[in-house]
Amino acid sequence: MGNMIEASIGNAVKALMKQDEELAKKTMAGDEKIDRTERKIEDLCLRLLLQQQPVARDLRTISAAMKMVTDMERIGDHAADISEMTILMSSDKPYRVNIEHVKSMASETMLMLIRAIEAYVEKNNDKAHVVMKQDDVVDELFDKVKAELIDFIREHPEDGEQAEDLLMVAKYFERIGDHATNIAEWVIFSITGQIAG
Repeated sequence: MGNMIEASIGNAVKALMKQDEELAKKTMAGDEKIDRTERKIEDLCLRLLLQQQPVARDLRTISAAMKMVTDMERIGDHAADISEMTILMSSDKPYRVNIEHVKSMASETMLMLIRAIEAYVEKNNDKAHVVMKQDDVVDELFDKVKAELIDFIREHPEDGEQAEDLLMVAKYFERIGDHATNIAEWVIFSITGQIAG
């Protein structure tokens, strides 16, 4: 599932940057596969809980996995949301707004997601903590994007719709960062039994 959402976000970012409507549609279509995978993992976790009656660490691992797949599924939803916005903006070629900070947000959230998944696979507490700190970087970038887009709308009201759409995209990236942070927190819980945050 981690590989699937990494690919989904990667494609959503590529479609956004290149204003590629076909790739955006493909990304949206792939969201159903992510949803099905989430349901399979949840079913497996519930069966383990009911049939094996795990205790202590095993119980933490299963409950953390159930929480993580929910966040992963939401990340997949946000990739589809970004793709939907890309399709809306595909007729507005090229972008009239500077998207450098949006690109930076995309890169940072991808890195957070990859590190959060690696932290889970490697059972690496330190890597999970790095992801949590990186969320501040994404939040700061979102504030910059928001300020830039508000200024742009004031100066170019005729292009306000594109700026509003890009603000929505930036908000989706900010939420992806939040979900990656949640995954990292559940990794820490599965390893230590402590709720991070």
